[in-house]
Amino acid sequence: MKKVSDITLASASLADLMHEVILRLGEDPTRDGLLRTPERTEKSLKFLTKGLHEDPEQILRDALFDVTYDEMVIVKDIEMFSLCEHHMLPFFGKVHIAYIPNGKVIGLSKLPRLVDVFGRRLQVQERMTVQIAETIQSAIQPLGVGVVIEAQHLCMMMRGVEKQHSSTVTSSMLGAFRNDNQTRKEFLSLLHKNGR
Repeated sequence: MKKVSDITLASASLADLMHEVILRLGEDPTRDGLLRTPERTEKSLKFLTKGLHEDPEQILRDALFDVTYDEMVIVKDIEMFSLCEHHMLPFFGKVHIAYIPNGKVIGLSKLPRLVDVFGRRLQVQERMTVQIAETIQSAIQPLGVGVVIEAQHLCMMMRGVEKQHSSTVTSSMLGAFRNDNQTRKEFLSLLHKNGR
């Protein structure tokens, strides 16, 4: 492993940079437990940010189906993990997605994939919520889309205010979910059924 001081920053690998981070934290990167940490961290970070290199619209385009169904479709409790772009610490929780079809539906397994594409990048919850809703709106032009994310942020739990039981709820409502109070109420009430 080369030290960053021995190479130019532009040519340093992510593992080289992580080696330098370990040194600057005052640790010994040559001790047994840390010997392969730079390489493991590089591999982990590349996986956790791979959504940057994936096309969310393409994922949906491969699973759009014509239907005459025009009632609300809800997929709730989609597990989500992401990295806060401010501190690069994880935030995690559940995503709830609803839409009212307008001639097309999305294959159900593609909605969790869409969540992963936007979650696997340096992110903020507010932007992620809007990105999911707008991508669905663009893909199938439904009568409305509603997205709610409930998440816990380690940047609030482990550092800073250190509030372990806090959670953040964000929503993005488009079309009928924004303009029709009854539609929005139906969505939110269905989220809270079964003891939620």
